[in-house]
Amino acid sequence: MKRLRVGVVDLVARAPTKALYARVLHPSLAGLMPQAVAAWVEEMGHDVHYVCFTGFEDLVEELPSDTDIIFISAFSQAGQLAYAVSNMFRSRGAVTVLGGPHARCYPDDARKYFDFVLGLTDRSIIEDVLRDHEPHRPLGVHLSADQQPRHLPGVRERWKFIKPTLDKAPTSVKGVPMIASLGCPYTCSFCIDSTIKYQPLGTEQIKEDLKFLVGEMPNAWVGWHDPNFGVRFDEYMDAIEEGSAGGNLTHGAESSLSILSEPRLKRLRDAGFKAILPGVESWYTLGDKSKMRSEVGMEKVRRVSDHVNMILSYIPYVQTNFVLGLDCDSGAEPFELTKRFIDLAPGAFPGYSLLSAFGEAAPLNLEFQREGRVLPFPFHFQNNHQAMNVRPKSYDWPEFYEHVIDLTNYSFRWKAIALRAKATQRSFATWMNVVRAISSEGFGRAKYYANLLQGLESDLSMRRFFEGETDEIPSFFVDRLRNELGPMWEWLPEGALHHDPNAYLKKMNGGMPAVEAVSAGG
Repeated sequence: MKRLRVGVVDLVARAPTKALYARVLHPSLAGLMPQAVAAWVEEMGHDVHYVCFTGFEDLVEELPSDTDIIFISAFSQAGQLAYAVSNMFRSRGAVTVLGGPHARCYPDDARKYFDFVLGLTDRSIIEDVLRDHEPHRPLGVHLSADQQPRHLPGVRERWKFIKPTLDKAPTSVKGVPMIASLGCPYTCSFCIDSTIKYQPLGTEQIKEDLKFLVGEMPNAWVGWHDPNFGVRFDEYMDAIEEGSAGGNLTHGAESSLSILSEPRLKRLRDAGFKAILPGVESWYTLGDKSKMRSEVGMEKVRRVSDHVNMILSYIPYVQTNFVLGLDCDSGAEPFELTKRFIDLAPGAFPGYSLLSAFGEAAPLNLEFQREGRVLPFPFHFQNNHQAMNVRPKSYDWPEFYEHVIDLTNYSFRWKAIALRAKATQRSFATWMNVVRAISSEGFGRAKYYANLLQGLESDLSMRRFFEGETDEIPSFFVDRLRNELGPMWEWLPEGALHHDPNAYLKKMNGGMPAVEAVSAGG
């Protein structure tokens, strides 16, 4: 096979940014799979140039102009940026490949702008792409493995790609991505992993990775990328404890409340876990992960608050995740219940996501599409908080955003920030909570929602778009996208602002969604 010049780009940021939160944390949010792809490509004998875009790099300067083929990993919020980067490199003669969540959620739309679009990806898929490495236009080729990989390159193999990214972090918080399992044993209909079989990875690899990390960066953070960490708790904690011996590694993971019993929390604390992100989601449904199937409303608030406070006595940083606008919600009550939770568990940082349907990501999205409730917001705003692309079942739009604004202001008012600091153990958790509250996640988000509500109340074209009466994207979003993309806006391909929000339903009904070729011009 010809030796190729290969670029691998991990779009952690969706656009250039100056946000304090991004400066501190984006280098620690690098994806594991782009690094794995870079390691595989290098093993195959090709030249690799890896870039993790945190929002502060100049992508035009970072990437060699003579690249033969470029792999881009992106969440949907970076979809428009990914399309622009692909268009720029296609104009230079490169073949472009999209992987990551956006490729899995919107494969048919992405085929219009990439030569290859990858679903589940293992080493053999990468080999197939490099063996072909020819343009496929006007529509790209969609490739997907039958299952997730059984083995991924370890930290040692990925270190040459990990270390330069961590060097960008201005603080001692430097997160190394690791994973112990793929898929999830739960079958939540809203989750992208609900249809992916749970697959544990080998514990020997975990021990080897941690031992290597102790030698190279003994004070590093380890970010566990498992969809639900700790399902095989004792087996993996044995491996973590053995592999971390002699170091001072700090760990963080996303886990369910049902796993986080007090004996396990003691073991997590002793092993260096300092951040846990459990999902609460709703006070009425989605209770399987919290072992509270029969409890709803205020009773669930009390039980979850007690559990979270117990977690905080062992783990200094806890982020509780909620979904706003679920079909089971109506009126002010779900928002008021969340306020009571904030009062009862003041040390937890509340993470709010607006109900969103990411293309083919989850079975529940088909139901929303059948009901005609999914809206064609540009991908740039599909990050769980800037655009709720599912029309709410029990609210009109102004009412819904009034509740969201009220809850956001309550959660990040100065009194709440002070109580959160007081209720956490004096450590990085205190300043992290403050930074997040006063930057784009707290104050910034409240201001954004207020501007959006004003537009809904004063701009008829914007209200008609939100009601599904037109697919013309309001200037409120177009102007922001143009401004945030900056120079990359000029490379956005024709038609790339729009997508078919019902493509998944059309495909499942037996017919391919309408995919039209687009011009390759900038």
